[in-house]
Amino acid sequence: MRNTADVVIIGGGISGVSIAYNLAKRGVSNVVVLEREHLASGSTGRCGAGVRMQWGTELDCAFAKYSIDFFEHAACELGYDGDIGFKQNGYLIVGVSDEEREQFRKNVALQNALGIESKLLTPLEAKDVIPHMDESRITCATYCRRDGHLNPFHATKAYADAAIRLGAQIITETEVLSIEIRGGNKTVRTSLGDIETPVVVNAAGAYAPLIADMVGVSLPVYAERHEVLVTEPVAPLQGPMFMSFSKNIYCQQTPEGSFIMGRGDKDEPCGYNLGSGWVFLERMAGTCVELLPLLAELSVVRQWAGLYAMTPDRHPIYGGVKEASGFYLACGFSGRGFMFAPATGTVVAEAVLNLPHSLPVRLLDVERFARGEEIWEPSVV
Repeated sequence: MRNTADVVIIGGGISGVSIAYNLAKRGVSNVVVLEREHLASGSTGRCGAGVRMQWGTELDCAFAKYSIDFFEHAACELGYDGDIGFKQNGYLIVGVSDEEREQFRKNVALQNALGIESKLLTPLEAKDVIPHMDESRITCATYCRRDGHLNPFHATKAYADAAIRLGAQIITETEVLSIEIRGGNKTVRTSLGDIETPVVVNAAGAYAPLIADMVGVSLPVYAERHEVLVTEPVAPLQGPMFMSFSKNIYCQQTPEGSFIMGRGDKDEPCGYNLGSGWVFLERMAGTCVELLPLLAELSVVRQWAGLYAMTPDRHPIYGGVKEASGFYLACGFSGRGFMFAPATGTVVAEAVLNLPHSLPVRLLDVERFARGEEIWEPSVV
């Protein structure tokens, strides 16, 4: 392990390795990524792995569009020999009330104005997209064909391999124990030894508040459990991701034939619980059978949980902090971390290097909460 680095990134999910790659390709080759387990062992490897541009704020649409534009040529850009598994079969997002229909009209108008080719559908038009859906349960839907799904493990590895080729070092099975600040320098103490660096990037996902505490920074970020299940594989039945905000469900069929579906729970207590239980399974099955009745015959193979790193307004936090110079944040993604990874890598590298911003990242600094400038997104599960 190197004992000095230009930048130390804490967190080996897709956000951390994307930041490492973006720094390295801009000439900062002495970058070290620290991960306490293996790459993608946290929220990245536990996510549903869908990516969509159908959001209700200009900010989220911009970050998502930037990221999907990248994912479309990521294997070439990153020089990856494997397949990151990016399948653009679209997202079908259904509404179940008149209020949602009105919100969806606004969403589509915004998305179209930003160059996102989404469209508003009637229930019968939505059934043409997913024929096994019960269209009598919905009032409307939106669809964007460029939305899709990719493999989180291959996508993370593609970024990591590219960063390593450019000089970065990625160290797994290594825990950060403390961070000491002396002037402009920092000592990152780990279970393998110390690293001296002027810059630390906190990309530790749900554990970002624990890392921030090490430098005396209090983050308005908390961990929230979200559960997922996967079924037995079957013949191709559903191309697009199916999603409902009000019914609290996302459901997609993977290229291998299994269905993955997940949801959150508004009553879930904050914390690091990664267990999964019968309550989720019963509620998930009930919602799925109501909207997608043909899936009632499928057997569940396994289920698991992952952690959303939540903020008060359910938007990420980027940039530096006034309490600790050279300490940067890339956390609090509130369920967007995987799909925003290309944008995250770009904007954090630009912040560290004091370059012009490619995206409106200044709106997402940690100080917005104190200023009362939260940004509210209407289209979340």
